[in-house]
Parts: sequence; structure tokens; C-alpha cells
Amino acid sequence: MNLDRAVLSFAGLIVLLSATLAVTVNQWWIALTLFAGLNMLQASITGFCPAAKIFKALGVRPGTAFR
Repeated sequence: MNLDRAVLSFAGLIVLLSATLAVTVNQWWIALTLFAGLNMLQASITGFCPAAKIFKALGVRPGTAFR
């Protein structure tokens, strides 16, 4: 798995998890979904993604989107 796929998989997991928690536990979990969406939007504009930095530090091989 490269860095791009790791970041996209992580973002998808967070959105699905927070949406599930919002439906089953408490509606305030939707805030995590909003945070993930805002983070993806800012990463597409600025090219900076905190999750990509963390995955890179953990040794995930580079992709083409986040360098």
C-alpha cells in the first residue's frame, strides 16, 4: 500500500466510523465527519495532509499525491 491509498483509506474509515457512531451512539459524532471532510478539502487546496505526514513517518512508501 502506498501513501495515497493509506490516506484515502484512513479518511474513508473515519467518515464511515463517525457516521455509524452518530447514528448509533450520539449525534455529535457527526462533528468528526465534518472535521474529516474539512481536512480533505484543505489538503486538496494546500497539498498539506497531517495524516500523510504520520503515515510517512511510519514508513509507508510514497505515492504521487502527498510528497
